[in-house]
Amino acid sequence: MQRLGLILGVAVIGLAIGGYVFFNGERKEPVRYRTAGVERGDVVSVVSATGTINPVVSVQVGTQVSGMIKSLHADFNTEVKAGDTVAIIDPEPFKARREQAASNLEMARSNLARARADLAQRKRERDRIQSLVAEEFVSQNDVDVARTNYESASAQVRVGEAQVRQAEAALNVADLELKYTVIRSPVDGIVVARNVEVGQTVAASFSTPNLFLIALDLTKMQVDTSVSESDIGGMAEGKEATFTVDAYPGVQFAGTIRQVRLAPINVQNVVTYNVVVGVDNQDLRLKPGMTANVSIVVAQKDQVLKVPNAALRFSPPQRDRPDGRGREGHGAKTEERTGGGSVGASGETGGQMRKIWKVGSDGEPEPSAVQTGISDGVWTEVTAGPVAEYDTVIVGVETLRSERRAGELPPGFGGSQRRSSRDRSS
Repeated sequence: MQRLGLILGVAVIGLAIGGYVFFNGERKEPVRYRTAGVERGDVVSVVSATGTINPVVSVQVGTQVSGMIKSLHADFNTEVKAGDTVAIIDPEPFKARREQAASNLEMARSNLARARADLAQRKRERDRIQSLVAEEFVSQNDVDVARTNYESASAQVRVGEAQVRQAEAALNVADLELKYTVIRSPVDGIVVARNVEVGQTVAASFSTPNLFLIALDLTKMQVDTSVSESDIGGMAEGKEATFTVDAYPGVQFAGTIRQVRLAPINVQNVVTYNVVVGVDNQDLRLKPGMTANVSIVVAQKDQVLKVPNAALRFSPPQRDRPDGRGREGHGAKTEERTGGGSVGASGETGGQMRKIWKVGSDGEPEPSAVQTGISDGVWTEVTAGPVAEYDTVIVGVETLRSERRAGELPPGFGGSQRRSSRDRSS
């Protein structure tokens, strides 16, 4: 009798455990939705870009003559005035060329003087012969020879005059080349780069060598950014922009768009445009060449109705219907990620109709169509639709299974994780 009671007790315990596993392990776990509130606040749409800080005006100082650098009178960070000497090229070869040009000019002038003296003599001979023609003391041939000699001497004078002008031009060129051996600053500014050393030979045969780079005014800087063609429509002169640089973490600099350049830049079939942001740099903290992470304000709406972007991306998960007739739902499980939809050229989502979901009275998602405006990547403006402030919208899903996997275990299991018969079979 005692043995029979023990068998019945074991059977009852087994049936209890089996029933618990059957009704709790195989039962469909309910879907719980994560919601967020519809708020009223500011939405600022920005376009992010990367740029380089440059001086507003920078001048490349080169040389028009070739030669060896004899001395340097400016270095990096040297403040210079317009007309100051920054470098000197060895002038000795150019002095020799000038002396040669001056000698050639003197020779040309001497030849011209001799030609003029010969012209005067030929003129006297022509006039004397012409006076004897009437008395028939000379033949016609003598007259023709005298006239020809006079014309030849006159032409020789013109040749001499041309040679003098040519020699004068050569002397002027030699003077200019000698003058160009002294390199002077064309503007007031500060030397940003020096590309030569003393004793280095520079050649100006095919292109002008760049000896110095002088920034006109470092208190006024600009950020040259590359904005993609999809966002360039929202760029306009006068729009506000902010940027940061790695040299000053946490410091935000402000500027305004000064120019939107029309020349496209095509790199690997990606078209961008240069947007120039003007920046005040009175404290000289910004240095040329720094990399700037720029945020340009494209559009801003104050105190508007807005919903989280996750609500616009949500779609109810597919799951088994209670009647066993397949699966229900309107799409794949929501992908949980941060950030919003793409911002258009004007910073708006196009004013398009979007779908959001609310939890209905039966616990199931109910769709609502809303018209959206601008987005800041986290929130999107709602311009029309059946939503109001403090409404809740679905932004994701949670299941009891996921909670238990996270550590929320059913009571009475002493911390051990329960697995359904389906889990055990797998």
